[in-house]
Amino acid sequence: MKKPDTDHITQLILEAPLGLYIGEEGARVLAECACCEKKLKDGEYLFHQGDTDNSFYIVTAGRLALVKELKKGSPPRILHVLEKGDLVGELSFIDNTPHTASVMALGDAAVICFRAEDFKPLITRHPELMYDFMRAVIKRVHQTLADIGKQQLALADYITTAGKGKL
Repeated sequence: MKKPDTDHITQLILEAPLGLYIGEEGARVLAECACCEKKLKDGEYLFHQGDTDNSFYIVTAGRLALVKELKKGSPPRILHVLEKGDLVGELSFIDNTPHTASVMALGDAAVICFRAEDFKPLITRHPELMYDFMRAVIKRVHQTLADIGKQQLALADYITTAGKGKL
């Protein structure tokens, strides 16, 4: 893994949803603390359900699938597809818990890695940036919960109408 180009990473962060919250100066600060760029081949895992690590990632190329690994020999079940600019592993990073799902590359992909030891000093040096980062993470959680709620309503409608409702 190589140390990423700061200018390139700054631009990627600015183009991501995170960039809307932290702005150009914040993107530059985060880019400077990015530890490495990791390339993934099709089907390669970034991490597995139950793993703990002290990092979060930003998808910089390709797509990743958030998956549940079923029994050995069964294909993983895709829960969500992550695109360029999406954060990955940020919730486990923040609350220091094991990952609840695995992340696998769908085709060739790349991520930028941010490790806790590089990221945590920003809390005291750039508290406003960290507040904005947390706002971006919470916004993503709210959007995910809203999407899940819509899916549950559609499924309930489908079930209660014996398959005649929309799904």
